[in-house]
This record gives sequence, structure tokens and C-alpha cells, in this order.
Amino acid sequence: MTFDLDSFLPYRLAVAAAQVSDRFSHLYAAEAGLTIPEWRVLAHLHGQEGVSVRDITRRVNLEKSVVSRAASRLERDGLLEKTDNKDDRRLVALRLTSQGRALMDRLGRLALSFQKQLLQELGADAETFSRVLDRLSAPVDVSR
Repeated sequence: MTFDLDSFLPYRLAVAAAQVSDRFSHLYAAEAGLTIPEWRVLAHLHGQEGVSVRDITRRVNLEKSVVSRAASRLERDGLLEKTDNKDDRRLVALRLTSQGRALMDRLGRLALSFQKQLLQELGADAETFSRVLDRLSAPVDVSR
């Protein structure tokens, strides 16, 4: 058996994720002029208060510098605000402004509509696919 990149599961997952992300990014870019990092920061802050760049970086799978630049642009645009973290003065806490929350309410509806479309595309396989993603996303002890 020889290695074939096109049938290598990690590669296929990465390509599929990138394609789905790209499809969705066209929608929120058209709606609000956001980049992928900006969307991820806003989406992570939605429904949360006082989250650090470090916390967002861990969650959204982006480099700290990319998250920091996105947060700065979103702050400049009045969508989020930065405050000192009460527990650790070295960290800055980010939170959505009222303008940011209003935008995320609108984009949240867009996201749910996009997800509904994806689930319709998957059809009868949607539930199985979701369970498989849960298994693949579960933490694994790589030290063994």
C-alpha cells in the first residue's frame, strides 16, 4: 500500500473544514465585512464576558498575534472593548459592545441558517457525521 494524500483522512478533514469555512466566510464578509479571525473572535465573545486573547486563541485555533490584531480592529470598529482583567493584570479582558452584540445577533441567525443548509446537504448522514466529529474532537492522550 502506498501513501495517497487524497485518501489521507487528516488531509481530507482539513480540506473539508477549509472549504466549509470559506463558504461561510463569504456570507459574513458580505453581511458585515469581517475576516475569518474577526468572525471567530466575535463568535467566541458572544454570550461571554471578560475573555482574554489567550482564552480565545486556545478556543478558535488561531495564533495569538492573529487574534490580537483581529481584536484591535474590532475595538477600532466599536464592536468590542478591552478592559483590565481583574484576576491577572497581565491579561486584557475582551467583551462585546452593544453594537457588537447586535451584530452577533444578526450573524448568529446567518450562522444558524448556514448550518441548516449544511445539514440538509448531509441529509440522512447528518446525525452520524455529528457523532463522528464528536469522537474525532474528543481529547486524546498523545503521550502514549
